[in-house]
Amino acid sequence: MKYRVHRFDLRMTADQSKLEQFLNNLKGEVIAIIPNVTPEVFMVPNVNFLLIVEKVI
Repeated sequence: MKYRVHRFDLRMTADQSKLEQFLNNLKGEVIAIIPNVTPEVFMVPNVNFLLIVEKVI
């Protein structure tokens, strides 16, 4: 089996449709979506990118 890891940069408040379009255009099976969570001002968590693991046929 082969796997491909994609990095998807996003703003959580504005990129929902872009993420949906990206996921629908993948050819393989999505195995995992891993968020990169970083603390911002006042320790509020922020997700600035996702790692998407795809199993390629």
